[in-house]
Amino acid sequence: MTRKIVDCRDMPSESGCTLAITGEEEEVVAAAAVHAATVHGHTDDDELRAAIRSELRDAPSATAPGGFVQLIEFRADSDRLARFDELADEWKRDIGAERTAGWYVVAADRDEPGRYVQIVEFPSYEDAMTNSKHPATGRIAAGMAELVDGAPAYRNLDVVRAETP
Repeated sequence: MTRKIVDCRDMPSESGCTLAITGEEEEVVAAAAVHAATVHGHTDDDELRAAIRSELRDAPSATAPGGFVQLIEFRADSDRLARFDELADEWKRDIGAERTAGWYVVAADRDEPGRYVQIVEFPSYEDAMTNSKHPATGRIAAGMAELVDGAPAYRNLDVVRAETP
């Protein structure tokens, strides 16, 4: 059975809570309901649990053979990266539980200032294409196009080997 995750960072919150809960679906819903009640002041009832369940998504796992990674290379002034982070937060909020990306990394090139690489992991190529077709992804792509110099370069990569040391 696929592990599930719910992440407070994906929900509007005055407290700025960063807790993420991962496990089997019923465990996550129960633990998240207790957390929402004790930390955020919600009432632990069927409505809360239904809302939590609607925000569940598959938990990211280590990229494995058969997975898919998209690499996006772009150029930008470092002062524009704060807006890039805002766009990423908007995307996560807008796509919500429909997100198919497992994780992403943005890295600055040490040897060539102003060049950046974003690496986004998906369980499969099909999941990446589902993500690409989502309106929230279209909005972040349009916003990114306004922030970068020139056109970003995309590389679509099938994972053939992955290890942890």
